[in-house]
Amino acid sequence: MRVFRGFHHQGLAPACALTIGNFDGVHRGHQAMLALLRNEAQHRGLPSCVLTFEPHPRDYFAQALGKPEMAPARIAPLRDKLTELQRCGIDQVVVLPFDQRLASLAPEAFIDEVLVHGLGAKYVLVGDDFRFGAKRAGDYALLDRLGDQRGFDVARMMSYEVHGLRVSSSAVREALAAGDMDRVTSLLGRPYSLSGHIVHGRKLGRDLGFRTLNLRFPHPKAAAQGIFAVRTYGLTDEALDGVASLGLRPTVDHSGRVLLEVYCLDWPAHLGLEGGYGKIARVELLHKLRDEARYDTLEALKAAIDRDVANARAYFASLHGQTRRQTTRDRI
Repeated sequence: MRVFRGFHHQGLAPACALTIGNFDGVHRGHQAMLALLRNEAQHRGLPSCVLTFEPHPRDYFAQALGKPEMAPARIAPLRDKLTELQRCGIDQVVVLPFDQRLASLAPEAFIDEVLVHGLGAKYVLVGDDFRFGAKRAGDYALLDRLGDQRGFDVARMMSYEVHGLRVSSSAVREALAAGDMDRVTSLLGRPYSLSGHIVHGRKLGRDLGFRTLNLRFPHPKAAAQGIFAVRTYGLTDEALDGVASLGLRPTVDHSGRVLLEVYCLDWPAHLGLEGGYGKIARVELLHKLRDEARYDTLEALKAAIDRDVANARAYFASLHGQTRRQTTRDRI
């Protein structure tokens, strides 16, 4: 999969089958749309292309209006979005910076400048609630009418449902906020995970007896926050069970930056103390243990972490017990 920042780049396909959206989380509804896009692209002999935006348009308007509370909590950073789009078999992704100029484009200008001249769209697939252009004035009917005039086909995919409920990024955010990780897995079609480079922190975890791996979350509002039982991939050939904190660390940090701190329950000796730094790790958040809390002393924080580690070990032991019981039934 090729990734382009904007569409004025050598190597960008001169024509494509296109879909447009933020694709935060790349949930099962997105996956169904991308599968349909790939099928149409294959039949038309075109590369499949996703047009997405960074920052999220609602992030831009929240900042422009000075109302940060309007910005949506982010399910996944751009790195994870691109990883999932690649897993879905997309040929190319164009990431457009959402800025004042793009926000002010009339719907007709957006079609001409971006879809026709910028991307060479021959087929455009959108969701049933798709809006575009300044003040969200453009809708499916306008896109369909102008597509007929400009020489590209337009199709619309209706809502995707699981157990009678519409799958959407908003539904994923709600499930993450509630800590319902089973529901999140159902909506995403996979366990929720975050990835990033392991970076140096303040080393406070070492002083408390819990050496952690630190991954920065590059947005001020994470859809999931709290303490979780997790599995970490990318450090060794095997996944490492652990406990992690995702959030603002209110006891020890007042910077407002979101950080994912992972404590591996059984650290591989061959990695040594510095073995994780610089590597890209993927962390699956499997089960929420509790919300973040602020503690008056480091001793109280350490006692809370002790309880979290014990609860995480109990959670993984229960998983192993379920696996053993299932294996026994399979043999019978």
